Amino acid sequence: MTGERERLRIVLVSPRNPLNIGAAARAMSNFGFSRLRLVNPYDVAFREARSAVGAQHLLENAAEYSTVAAALSDCALVVGTTSVGRRELQHPVRRLEYGARLIRKELKAGPVALLFGSEKYGLSNDDLSHCHWLIRIPTEDRHASMNLGQAVALCLYELVRRPATALKAPDRTRRATAENLELLTGLLLDALQQSGYVQPRTAASTARKLRRMTHRLDLSARDAEVWMGFFRQILWKLRKNAPS
Repeated sequence: MTGERERLRIVLVSPRNPLNIGAAARAMSNFGFSRLRLVNPYDVAFREARSAVGAQHLLENAAEYSTVAAALSDCALVVGTTSVGRRELQHPVRRLEYGARLIRKELKAGPVALLFGSEKYGLSNDDLSHCHWLIRIPTEDRHASMNLGQAVALCLYELVRRPATALKAPDRTRRATAENLELLTGLLLDALQQSGYVQPRTAASTARKLRRMTHRLDLSARDAEVWMGFFRQILWKLRKNAPS
């Protein structure tokens, strides 16, 4: 999706808080997007926002526009964001999950703009008139609005998310060999004998118990090596401190 990410324009309309602008830039950087546009930002000092950790270059290269129309002039699709609330909207409103799928499809063909309104008022009716359709994040009705930076992060995560990859089985860890488990069992038994826990008459039965236990642990090859290192050190210490 590298090429498609370059075609997405994140457009913040009349953002008021430079920290929110910085947080939006940081979210863009997190998910591999770089085209940030601002329409009439309230605070001209947003380029120094401390919240843009690792994304200062996005703020420095952000494009400013005086009108929404100018910020969208090269875009084939314009999608607005809304919490809906009590507004009577004249656009189709799609949930984020479905809207993201449509945006991904459109990004294959050309530039797409994703609009976010100011923290105080959201997108105005005039802003919305530039949109083809709207998306909403399914928040609780009693607290529908979200922080601007969080909203940008959620939308971008949904755009890059691939549900099918979550179903892919993780890479299998190489399991400890029977030889290593036998070595570990021997070290355990040796340590127990050196500490006085195992008596000669019970050594055989203890060895069988330890062998069963080490197999039940289902250790990876790496973990088995680490455990053997632990017990080698313990044995070295026990022998060093043993009376001559």
